[in-house]
Amino acid sequence: MIVNGNNRHSDALLEMESVSVNFPVKRAYPFSKRQWIQAVTDVSLRVSMGETFGIVGESGCGKSTLANAMIGMIRPTSGTVRFQGDDLFSLNRQAFKAARRNMQMVFQDPFSSLNPRFTVYDIIREPLYIRGGVSESDMKGKVLELLNLVGLDEEDLQRYPSDFSGGQRQRIGIARAIILNPSFLVCDEPVSGLDVSVHAQILNLLMEIQQSLNLTYVFISHNLAVVKNICQHMHVMYLGKTMEAGAADSVFSNPLHPYTKALLSAILDIDVSRPRERVLLKGDTPSPIDPPSGCRFWQRCPFAMEGCKTIPAELVNVEPDHHVACHLISGFSSEQKAAGFAQPLSPQHGE
Repeated sequence: MIVNGNNRHSDALLEMESVSVNFPVKRAYPFSKRQWIQAVTDVSLRVSMGETFGIVGESGCGKSTLANAMIGMIRPTSGTVRFQGDDLFSLNRQAFKAARRNMQMVFQDPFSSLNPRFTVYDIIREPLYIRGGVSESDMKGKVLELLNLVGLDEEDLQRYPSDFSGGQRQRIGIARAIILNPSFLVCDEPVSGLDVSVHAQILNLLMEIQQSLNLTYVFISHNLAVVKNICQHMHVMYLGKTMEAGAADSVFSNPLHPYTKALLSAILDIDVSRPRERVLLKGDTPSPIDPPSGCRFWQRCPFAMEGCKTIPAELVNVEPDHHVACHLISGFSSEQKAAGFAQPLSPQHGE
């Protein structure tokens, strides 16, 4: 089931339906049983043209793996990825390369994503050079145009990444990502590796570029305060699965899943006079090699019931453009209640 909105098919730029991504684990012994890391499990979403779509969750929840599957860097184990209406992984080589030029990424670490032996000019112009068909003078003009757009100067062209601060390196990465005029940009935690003082500068730059170039963003973050300010729709992920999804305003104003509430309670609030409850999660995140068979969050959930241990929670529509995967919200059938599935677990179940 593809969630996020009603009647949004006509303006959908990217659609993912029941996408799962598994990675093989190296065998401990030559003939031991093959194990798999279930990085992403049965995720469906739709990104509309011109919007900023947020994906949030703890480190290791599958956000970056999902983003790599979006732009064709990873082939999903199962499911479908459609970009501009075409099944991305059914395209021939030439059509796939053309689609990939419209899909670019801004990486989390601005230093390791830049070649330290290239000058700024070489870094930014490289996508144009690889594509070919552009003269050297036209490439230089385009690089200068983008350098000015991201707030750097012409004198920076012959400098190297090591000569810049983290925020400046990220500006270079952004310029490189948009030089092929993409329509879709994935921002994989673009400010998490930067000093707090430059967070707002990079975010404002991304928003200005989106407006001027009419870009569509997928913004990945573990910082819900950032997502709240810039995203129209969002998915909250835990251990590879979607816990809550929908319009960002609905999720923030009426969080329903216990995991979403815990994430929101961790946001620093400058209004000290407003009382707020801090939700602390006990226990550790289960291994993605052997995730829980029921709801993946039950071992850390303070409201877990017996049925949560064995029955997967499906995403249900609780209000317009707001979905949640939680038995506490969807409830159990009368037969399941009679079988004791609605019985609360002991407070120590996650320890």
